[in-house]
Amino acid sequence: MDLLRSLPIGLYLEKPITWLHKLDPRVKLFWLMSFLVTPVLGSSIWRLILVVMLIILTFTASIPLRVWKQQMGWLLMFCMLVFFISAAIAPDGIQINYQSRLPKDELAFAQQPATLPPAPVTKTWKNLFGLLQTNNPQPPSPEIPKQTNLPQPTSYSYLIFKQGPITITRRSIDLGIRISTLLFTVIYSTNLYLLTTASEEITAGIEDLMQPLKKINLPVTEISLTLTLSLRFIPLVLEEIQNLVRSIRTRAINWKKLGLRQASQIWLIVAERLLENLLLRADQIASAMKVRGFTTPDQHKVEWHALHLKTLDWFVLVILMLFWSIRLIWGGQG
Repeated sequence: MDLLRSLPIGLYLEKPITWLHKLDPRVKLFWLMSFLVTPVLGSSIWRLILVVMLIILTFTASIPLRVWKQQMGWLLMFCMLVFFISAAIAPDGIQINYQSRLPKDELAFAQQPATLPPAPVTKTWKNLFGLLQTNNPQPPSPEIPKQTNLPQPTSYSYLIFKQGPITITRRSIDLGIRISTLLFTVIYSTNLYLLTTASEEITAGIEDLMQPLKKINLPVTEISLTLTLSLRFIPLVLEEIQNLVRSIRTRAINWKKLGLRQASQIWLIVAERLLENLLLRADQIASAMKVRGFTTPDQHKVEWHALHLKTLDWFVLVILMLFWSIRLIWGGQG
C-alpha cells in the first residue's frame, strides 16, 4: 500500500506536462473561482454545461487514463447515485408542507346550490314587527352547468413516473440535477486545479494576488509561506501513516482475539506515535530553515516562481470573459 500514490484526490501530476501545467497559476485560480461561483443561482442547464466543460478539459489536457479514471470515474458514480436518490427515492427532494393557494373549503364552495335562498326581510320603522311582507322577487340565477372532464390542452404532466416507492416529478429531477452537478463541479474543479498546479505555484499566485493587502499591514508573505509549508507537510503525514500501518501489518496481530478494549489501546498507542513523529518532522523542518539563515520573511527573501502572463494566458483570460458574459446573460435561473 502506497498512500502517496493510491489516494485519488489532491495529487499533483508531475508528468506528462500538459497545457494546463503551462498556464499561469493566477489564471487557473480565476477559472477555479469561476467554476465555484457561477453555479450559484445558475440554471440546471448551466450546471450541466459546467460538468461537460470539466470533462472536456480533462480529455483535451491529455491526462493519463490511470489518473482521471480514479478521480473522475468514482466521482461520477457518486454523483449519479446522489441524482438517483434525490430524483426517485426522495420525491421533490425533501418533505415540505406547501401552503395551498386555494381556500380550504374549496369543495364546499364549488358544490353550492344553483339557486340562492331568499334574502331576509329587513325591519324598518315602517315594518317594525315584520308583519308586512314585501314582494321583492329575486332575478333567477343562471344555472351552473355541471363539470365535465375536459381534455388536457397540453401534454404537460408534473408527475413523470410513479411505481411503488419510486416517484419522479419535474421538481425532483431538477433538484437532483442541481445537487449532483454542484458536487461534481466543486470537487472535481478543485481537484483538477491541484492536479495541474504545484504547491509552490499556488502559493506564489495567491501571494501575488494578495499584494494590495499589504497596504493594511497584512502579513502576506508569512501567510503564503505558512501555506507552502502546510502543503509540503501533507506528504510527510501520509508517509508517517503509511509506515505505521505497515509496521502493524508485519506483526500479524489477531484482532479478533484482542477484543474491542485491547484493540482500541493499540490504536491509541499508534496515534500517539504518529503525533510524536509529526512533531519530530516539524522540528526538523524548523531546524533546516534556521541553518539556512532563515529568520523572518522580511529579512530573508523568499524566492517563488517568476510569474509572467504569456500568450496562452491572455487567450484563456479572453475566454474567461466570454464565459462570464454567457453566464450573466443566459445561464441564470429562468
